[in-house]
Amino acid sequence: MKIESACTSILVGKKASIDGSTMISRNDDTFQVLAPHRFYMHPAWHGEKGLHVKSPLNGFEADLPENGYRYNAVPNVDTEHGGDYEESGINEKNVAMSATESTYGNERALAFDPLVKDGLDEDLIVNMTLPFVESARHAVEYLGQLIKQYGSPAGNSVLFSDKDNVWYMEIVTGHHWVAQRIPDDAYAVAANEVAIQQVDFTDSDNFIWSDGIQDFVDQHHLNPDQKGWNFRHIFGTFNEKDRHYNTPRVWYAHHILNPEVAEEPESGELPFIMHTDHKITREDIAQILGSHYNETPYDPFAKDSTDADRLRYRPIGLNRTQNSHILQLRNDVDFGHAAIMWLNIGIPTFSPYVPFYCNADDTDPSYSQTPMTLDVDQDSAYWLHRSLGMLVESHYSKFIQQNRDYLTEQYRLYRVHIAETDAATKDLTGQALTDALTQANYKLVAAVKAEAKKQIASMLMQGMELSKLTFNMDKNL
Repeated sequence: MKIESACTSILVGKKASIDGSTMISRNDDTFQVLAPHRFYMHPAWHGEKGLHVKSPLNGFEADLPENGYRYNAVPNVDTEHGGDYEESGINEKNVAMSATESTYGNERALAFDPLVKDGLDEDLIVNMTLPFVESARHAVEYLGQLIKQYGSPAGNSVLFSDKDNVWYMEIVTGHHWVAQRIPDDAYAVAANEVAIQQVDFTDSDNFIWSDGIQDFVDQHHLNPDQKGWNFRHIFGTFNEKDRHYNTPRVWYAHHILNPEVAEEPESGELPFIMHTDHKITREDIAQILGSHYNETPYDPFAKDSTDADRLRYRPIGLNRTQNSHILQLRNDVDFGHAAIMWLNIGIPTFSPYVPFYCNADDTDPSYSQTPMTLDVDQDSAYWLHRSLGMLVESHYSKFIQQNRDYLTEQYRLYRVHIAETDAATKDLTGQALTDALTQANYKLVAAVKAEAKKQIASMLMQGMELSKLTFNMDKNL
């Protein structure tokens, strides 16, 4: 079974990004080091009656609407035992969804609105939402109605975006939630804690909330503050696990994007909405999602730190991150070219975020048909990139510079690929454009696969020279 409880999310408004894109991103972390994922394009459907979903995990089941939009997703391979967990995708209306950031409500609130054991959980939340929504705001409202109808069996936070808007929705009890729109000129980071702070119930353009949540809080005396309505204070937790497992990840992301701001890694008051004096790039997000407190005493690879410091905080990038993604909706191209999923199904510290045009109707088999084990198919993108990460980490000091150079060159080539593809297909529309972008995805996957194999071969050859079972021999013997 796949249990999600350890993700990190970054959301960026269109005026905060370097090219005017909206971006939502997340590390999908599991408790298992190996939990194979695949990436596929789910076709649209029209007039299909009798569609039904059922969770093998908690028994939730529901009928699906007769019509659904095309969307892509990154589910488990073993859905029968682990559930779907489609996790991330962009539909044909260019609405992006990433789900979920596991979030924990406190016992005061859960006493009066407990979690619903057979409610809508992370394993089916994408299936039940993404094919049916036409904007980021519509997605919040649509999912809110599903939670009202079915309830939630866990605290789940969900990221939504379209080309203009970025929303973060926190479901913290069986039926109550708040969503906040990230300002255009801001970014936000969340790491397994209730993140939203002051809620303005007079500002329905930037906040949406569950029916009756204010009365619920008043009736059960849940607001601990003398003034204001701080969602984090009312519904959230702040315990030893938060201080060592969760808040330091937010602190480090702020440290990278706002190094001039003095913050403490164990603070419970780290701001949710943040502004920088520079534009945020995809590479910035990739750096954070693959980070491990680099250049601080808390880095597990730091040679001059004590074990107490190296093991003090849980890093952002992990070897059990199964799917890391940046969902980008561009505003400097037409609608058909706008949606790109930057997907990393290796270890995000060591593997590249590969860009896929989402206006496509097929995916290279190396992504869409991941086998359960490495020995079945070493050509699989999942196993290929995870093998690469293992090799880099096995001789970290020897291979890390080579790995950095590899990633830098890959990202340069990806930018060239996107620019050339945009230019070559700018006059295409409809199915002709979809076909061309599908082929562009295939072409890039072939190049990515070839280079990853070259890196693995190089490190294997160098690794053989690093064996401790060696000795300086007399060549005359």
